[in-house]
Amino acid sequence: MNEEMNMHSIATVRRAKKALLFATLLAASAPLHGCYTPAERALGGGMIGGLGGAGIGALASGGLAGPTLASAAVGAAGGAIIGAATAPRPYYRRHRRYY
Repeated sequence: MNEEMNMHSIATVRRAKKALLFATLLAASAPLHGCYTPAERALGGGMIGGLGGAGIGALASGGLAGPTLASAAVGAAGGAIIGAATAPRPYYRRHRRYY
């Protein structure tokens, strides 16, 4: 009976990990769609940097909450700055009319 409970909990944990991984990938790819203004790029870069920083912080600290949140904040700030700085400039076409 005890072995059955352990096997069931392992399967549930694997299923939850797959769902969390899918949700993380979906959230990370959402900001990449159609980012043209500096604000959109900053928001998308902040999300991607925060997720990356949290992942690196969790791996480096062994899952401790404090370092994970700190590295997520640093990653989000860095991603927002880089995202806003790399936004494409608006292109305005001048119409020249010759009479």
